[in-house]
Amino acid sequence: MSLLNTLGRLWRFHGGVHLPEHKQESTGLPITVLAAAGELVLPLQQHIGAPARACVQVGQPVAKGEVIARADGYVSVPLHAPTSGTVLAIEPRPIAHPSGIDAPAIVLAADGRDAWHPGLPLPLEEGLALDPAVLRARVRESGIVGLGGAAFPTAVKLNLHGRIQVLILNAAECEPYLTCDDVLMRERAREVIGGLLLMRRALDAGRCLIGIEDNKPEAAAALEAALHAFGGAATGVELRVIPTLYPSGGEQQLIRVLTGVEVARSRRPVDSGILCQNVGTAA
Repeated sequence: MSLLNTLGRLWRFHGGVHLPEHKQESTGLPITVLAAAGELVLPLQQHIGAPARACVQVGQPVAKGEVIARADGYVSVPLHAPTSGTVLAIEPRPIAHPSGIDAPAIVLAADGRDAWHPGLPLPLEEGLALDPAVLRARVRESGIVGLGGAAFPTAVKLNLHGRIQVLILNAAECEPYLTCDDVLMRERAREVIGGLLLMRRALDAGRCLIGIEDNKPEAAAALEAALHAFGGAATGVELRVIPTLYPSGGEQQLIRVLTGVEVARSRRPVDSGILCQNVGTAA
């Protein structure tokens, strides 16, 4: 049976459990913006892949969004200044690792102005008009990595132009306690859908499915409203509300629920013409 012929219904995966969700502890809290710290430590290893190479010098002023370390290899992305300021040091610093080890990092003293580098950020509408190859290059230059857990450079996953029939946006967030994706979709649905449309253009994927569990009605309503607001640009994008069952947010399980395809352990979803991305990555 053709992949596109299996998309008209929901499927079941083997197993699954109903866990105490513990979502209420945080799901009612809004997204807040932390006050800028005076000193920022930016490890050069930000993802799975080769760490970036510093391209700034101590004492150099930088603007928000400016490249401060360049990608070093195909599975690598550049690092950007998260705010404006001055480079204090380029040296080993403790990183977020269970062992507490040091790793090369750029230390930035914030100036409090949070001034953007010229030409940034790129308006969404301009991105949707870019040639797919140019768009993929912009994603790589932007240093975007997957926020679903693996921290894999997003541009590598988008370098599959013409090979993807179905692009899946994982909005399930099935793990107990976690609500960051839920609140993100409620408050920033336009960014989530806009990012999905950018990824679809980069891939030239015909169909997009958004899989969201039925315990997130507010987020589902926000995504539906955003799809409607994009009008014709969102043609071919379908929101699917699926039963809440752990681990529906697992890549293989979500693919099974939405498409009926079972991805063997020895294969990748792309072998079946399917690619999954996370809502945080899209935003």
